[in-house]
Amino acid sequence: MSQAQFDNAVKIVQGLPKDGPIQPKQEDQLFFYSYYKQATVGDVNTPRPGLLDFVGKAKWDAWNKVKGTLKEEAMEKYVKRLIEVLEAANNDEAREYIAAINCA
Repeated sequence: MSQAQFDNAVKIVQGLPKDGPIQPKQEDQLFFYSYYKQATVGDVNTPRPGLLDFVGKAKWDAWNKVKGTLKEEAMEKYVKRLIEVLEAANNDEAREYIAAINCA
């Protein structure tokens, strides 16, 4: 797993159109968020959001669940999950994204 592969995967996830043919499920989105934060920041370093911040709490909880994961492992899991999502989409755009990740 290279930094370039991870960087490409992050660009792909962040660039997926909201109404496009590739739609990660909410659980996948939280997975990407948590492992991105773990790979780029490390263990959760902020207090848990307040009672009414449902999205913030979900993100914080997802990130906190991967506490202790090494940067390289977090990057690898992120890329692996994205490839799984893209393979499930099984379309030309997804195949292009997979090729872009593998070429990095």
